[in-house]
Amino acid sequence: MDISVVVPLYNEEESLPDLCSWIKRVMAEHGFTYEIILVDDGSSDNSWNIVKSLQSENQFIRGLKFRRNYGKSAALNKGFEKAQGNVVITMDADLQDSPDEIPGLYQMITEEGFDLVSGWKKKRYDSKLTKNIPSKIYNATTRRLSGVKLHDMNCGLKAYRREVVKAIEVYGEMHRYIPVIAKWAGFKKIGEKVVVHRKRQFGVTKFGWERFVNGFLDLVSIMFVSRFGRRPMHLFGSLGTLLFLAGFAIAGYLAYAKIFLDSYKMTERPLFYLGLLAMVLGTQLFLAGFIGELISRSSSDRNHYLVEEDN
Repeated sequence: MDISVVVPLYNEEESLPDLCSWIKRVMAEHGFTYEIILVDDGSSDNSWNIVKSLQSENQFIRGLKFRRNYGKSAALNKGFEKAQGNVVITMDADLQDSPDEIPGLYQMITEEGFDLVSGWKKKRYDSKLTKNIPSKIYNATTRRLSGVKLHDMNCGLKAYRREVVKAIEVYGEMHRYIPVIAKWAGFKKIGEKVVVHRKRQFGVTKFGWERFVNGFLDLVSIMFVSRFGRRPMHLFGSLGTLLFLAGFAIAGYLAYAKIFLDSYKMTERPLFYLGLLAMVLGTQLFLAGFIGELISRSSSDRNHYLVEEDN
């Protein structure tokens, strides 16, 4: 199979028929063998009935339904598990992503050798205050911290080599950082393509301000897990040792002053409590790293590494 199109959806009953019809037309025009995987993330409207109706009309449509709303990451992860195409395309169900971009994305994967290609909505039709400006800040921060040079990290329109989606796991709200996850999984050739951003025709946006807070926390989490997930002692142990030594040095200075300087009241100085706090926190961080190291060593996948080729 050439292409698997994975579409996570939540309350998109009005846009689904047009989207599937558009994808079908594009695939027929270019002679692609394909499947469309519609993942209903616990919709409360008539979306699932629409999916079942579309399945009866098109044998290449597959439907998955969650019992409740788990989020876009869970929907994508389940779609990736089911995908069979050599190239996997993801797009949103709201018709703001154009299926006409599929051939270009497919070519970049199959002919230009990219592992992952992310869409770049260079010209957007969203509100500048509530979405465009915050998105630019978010993308600039992510580029700087992760080293993945993409302008639109969270664009729903992306293309992957099949090996990429089978090697990564997306959970929580990590769908924003799939290119970062792929890079740290060993897939280095990541590119982007300018794509058309269309105005929303139906429904309402699922975008909210809380996503920026969650997005920042997810970025911190993924940076930590990717760099120190298998060696937590390197981080916590180092910080703990530095803090403890700093506190010990302060305590040593205060003890010297107490012994050799007359009328020196050690416990009345703020420096005493600072040194005591540093030693306590240093000890706790060191023990946290030690416990984390024990858990990491006991993990069932501690020696699981991605192997591209095994002869």
